Amino acid sequence: MSVLVVSGTDTGVGKTVVTAAVAALARLRGSSVAVVKPAQTGVAPDEPGDLDEVIRLSGVTTTFELARYPAALSPAAAARAAGAAPVSLAGAAERIGELAETHRLVLVEGAGGLLVRFDEDGGTIADLARMLGAQVLVVARAGLGTLNHTALTLEALAHRGLGLAGVVVGSWPEEPGVAELSNVADLEMLAARPLAGVLRAGLGALGVAEFAEEARGGLATTLGGGFDPAAFKRRLRLLP
Repeated sequence: MSVLVVSGTDTGVGKTVVTAAVAALARLRGSSVAVVKPAQTGVAPDEPGDLDEVIRLSGVTTTFELARYPAALSPAAAARAAGAAPVSLAGAAERIGELAETHRLVLVEGAGGLLVRFDEDGGTIADLARMLGAQVLVVARAGLGTLNHTALTLEALAHRGLGLAGVVVGSWPEEPGVAELSNVADLEMLAARPLAGVLRAGLGALGVAEFAEEARGGLATTLGGGFDPAAFKRRLRLLP
């Protein structure tokens, strides 16, 4: 059994697609998989949320949303705006721990970046990862600005003694520019290891079978795929 926390360097970087991709590959291997979203924000009670996207893309249906707030804010601020209690990270850790006893893999998708507040005490997804003793998979942008965000995220992980499962680029453009091409080597330097995956933009439009194939090619062996960072860089002519 294992728990993997998926966090981002910012909001809108592709966490949900990456979470779905890891879930899809685990499902293909025959592993029992559960996906947990401790707090969903920016979605009305009757609207589909991130877990609906995970189900649609991966085919994994064992999912748990522990709290939902309609305002598109941090979980703490969204709960305050709704006049509702914030999600309990201690309660979330207990529930996730129970799931880990009966599932080979439990994926936990954060909200926004690593240090976004979930409660009024300043609890974050990093604190939840520490409670769970889980590694963190960091999802980063491909383009301009990603290096500073990624460096700060990795520094915060290290400062808290949390393990890094890798850095994945959540949405690689069809026609990368100078910034994207340059950032590949720099992201690997920041992580002190090859990229753990690169998923191309637009995967959210695919069906389950096509998505699983893209996940296999876009995620590293440590995540159940066959992504080869050196081959990726050779295709971009970043290596001879």
